[in-house]
Amino acid sequence: MDAGYGDYSKTWDTLIPEAANLTRVFVYDRAGLGKSEKSPNPRTSAEMVKELNDLLQKSKIKPPYILVGHSFGGVNVRLYATEFPEKVAGVILVDSTPADYRERFLPTMPAEFQEAYKKQFILEGTYDEFMESLNQLSENRYLGSIPLIVLSAGKKAYYSTESQALWHKMQKEILGISENSELIIAENSAHYIQNDRPEIVIGAIKRLIQIDYQS
Repeated sequence: MDAGYGDYSKTWDTLIPEAANLTRVFVYDRAGLGKSEKSPNPRTSAEMVKELNDLLQKSKIKPPYILVGHSFGGVNVRLYATEFPEKVAGVILVDSTPADYRERFLPTMPAEFQEAYKKQFILEGTYDEFMESLNQLSENRYLGSIPLIVLSAGKKAYYSTESQALWHKMQKEILGISENSELIIAENSAHYIQNDRPEIVIGAIKRLIQIDYQS
């Protein structure tokens, strides 16, 4: 499980007890967050994916993995799945950031929202590094037959009706990166679906476990 920008492992606390009854659960703090030390490497998804893979190897956690990524963590798990497809049994994107967020979505939001969004990048990496991570998603990142479930929050704070509809549209477009994909809209949930509607995330995990078991 990979948390959103500036978040660390505790963001998954609402899910861990039930998820642990289904399978082994691995959560971690990215470099510079939680209990992890800082890294000298750039804070882009490409570097974070390398660090995660090294961590999994050193922890002797054998694949295949079901990857669950929230927000920016969704960018990381998408990259991981394309870098190491042989290690991945499925991907769950929890209201994750689309590759073209800056170009298509951010300009539709009020000026104060855009300003606050840019000012948040002080916890891990800069705004430019974050955008470089989104650019890395655009470099022919296709999952092939790896199962993908996209969860989209249905009640985002400060979103107009038009912005909410665009958000769902962009989340639906992500389905195209996999031959085996599904969109689930988490009604009455804000950005942290794992807190507002944890049963939806648990349900997605169950689905992918069943698919992996059947295969």
